[in-house]
Amino acid sequence: MPGVKTAGRIVVLLGAPGVGKGTQGIRLGRELGWAHVSTGDLLRAARRDGSVLGLEARKYMDAGKLVPDGVMVDLVREHLAGLGSGRGVVFDGFPRTVQQAEALDRALAPEREVSAAALLDAPEAVLFKRISGRRSSPGGRVYNVYFDPPRRDGVCDETGEPLIHRTDDQPDTVHTRLAVYREATAPLIGYYEAKGLLVRVDAEGDIDQVYAGLRAAVADRKPAADRAATGS
Repeated sequence: MPGVKTAGRIVVLLGAPGVGKGTQGIRLGRELGWAHVSTGDLLRAARRDGSVLGLEARKYMDAGKLVPDGVMVDLVREHLAGLGSGRGVVFDGFPRTVQQAEALDRALAPEREVSAAALLDAPEAVLFKRISGRRSSPGGRVYNVYFDPPRRDGVCDETGEPLIHRTDDQPDTVHTRLAVYREATAPLIGYYEAKGLLVRVDAEGDIDQVYAGLRAAVADRKPAADRAATGS
């Protein structure tokens, strides 16, 4: 929107797997000119580059282990330094734990701080269907057997090829992913709520409805220091 000052703000997107953080984060970044920083993108870049941090991250990834918080935060700090302090940032998939959130706060201080943590919220039953119902064609077309099924069960409308049900979209795996979120990531809700930064966005509607709610919730929100200075 013209006249909205968005430079330098930092927004964290929270929410369970399947809630749409990636889709909404990319759209928000594109519209506002913010950098969309995805943990997955950072780690994929770490695998490609030859930096000390990249090699350290790759060591854990190749072993099938989680990249330690310290390495992940250093990757984020390095990436932010390359963006410059004047550009807004939307984090998608980071932080994942309270420990990472605390480390991010330390990495940003004293020049910057998180402006808002937007919780994209939808019932687990809906999220389960969104993830476990996904089917994809070899060409990349994605269907959902509950919400957007192919005309013929198990077959791509465009190519006639058999659809694939990815391993991480299998029902048992989805239950595990949601359980891991509840245990490790959901406490972030309390962390940001206690800091007065949490905003809740209904993520059960269609993509445009969810985006409108997210955009309204975070785009004009000032950092805490600015709100305190102006009393707003």
